Amino acid sequence: MKFDTELTEVIRYPRNQSKLSETESKTDPPVESRKGPDCMVGLECFLDLVRALGMGSCLSLEGGVPSSPGPGNKRRKRRVTGNSSATAVGPPSSNLEMWLHRVPGRQFLNGSSDFASLFSKQGKKGVNQDAMIAWENFGSPDTIFCGVFDGHGPFGHVVAKKVRDALPLKLTSQWVLTHNTKKGAASDTKEAASYQDHKDKEHCELFMTLKDSFLKAFKVMDKELKLHPRIDCFCSGTTAVTLVKQGQDLVIANVGDSRALLGTRDEDGSLVAVQLTVDLKPNLPREAERIMLCKGRVFALQNEPEVARVWLPNSNSPGLAMARAFGDFCLKDFGLISVPDISYRRLTEKDEFVVLATDGIWDVLSNEEVVK
Repeated sequence: MKFDTELTEVIRYPRNQSKLSETESKTDPPVESRKGPDCMVGLECFLDLVRALGMGSCLSLEGGVPSSPGPGNKRRKRRVTGNSSATAVGPPSSNLEMWLHRVPGRQFLNGSSDFASLFSKQGKKGVNQDAMIAWENFGSPDTIFCGVFDGHGPFGHVVAKKVRDALPLKLTSQWVLTHNTKKGAASDTKEAASYQDHKDKEHCELFMTLKDSFLKAFKVMDKELKLHPRIDCFCSGTTAVTLVKQGQDLVIANVGDSRALLGTRDEDGSLVAVQLTVDLKPNLPREAERIMLCKGRVFALQNEPEVARVWLPNSNSPGLAMARAFGDFCLKDFGLISVPDISYRRLTEKDEFVVLATDGIWDVLSNEEVVK
């Protein structure tokens, strides 16, 4: 089988959590580490910077691409199963994009730092539609944001880059707003108690705040894509497997069939794999049920019986191989959603690293092989 791209991102956990990124200026003054609610001070400062730069709530990071056809024109439906080498041509990058590329500790190209390693390889099916990011000091010195985005469809590469650049800023905004809204209010301890290691109130509150922030940020992101004047997301979209690590707290939000994997030590000291996310594919019972209740169809093609796909009610298109995604608005009325599956884990000294990767990795390598 041929795969479009192979993309991996590895997040390492150094023992000295206060160590700063190599990309930071050596002349910068030392920053006192904050945890829990105190980290909101850093987030609010970060948000003020976002506002000062004129980013607002509607971000436009990519160059222009042909917009969606007008009401009088018919959309040409493209099957995601086919190859695509479409490219977007438009005006130069915005000031926001140039600013993002200069942010210290923000990696989005092949390379590594003390905390993360990023790698993406061009596949055999045309343009590389994957995007990735590792953002150290994300609002506070002990917080990291990471994400991998697997685009698909004729403009999937544009959608993936758009989400890579815009989603972290939306998450930051929602994080601050959610924290301020919940300030002085009791957390939903009943729900939080169902998650492992949620015995500490501070950790419970962090998880619930981040969960709400992720849900709202993903919703706003998908709405912005739908209304974007220069990105046609009708039959194009992207997956997103993202995480926020603050101290020893790890919160993961996943949409699509990319995956997060933890490398940890067992009692004998050997490295073992712990899968942190579920591949949200159409053949999962809960996903298939939702899609069929919305009149969408789920079935595999005869020449690839192992790949379940989502189809329109009365047309054998677009054939999307995932049950959740940003974009793909041709299917949003028929069961496809962009609501992330969110989970929490309290890291221990036995946990060594997390791998985020697209299905180009997981289709050919097992979890154990990747950890090896």
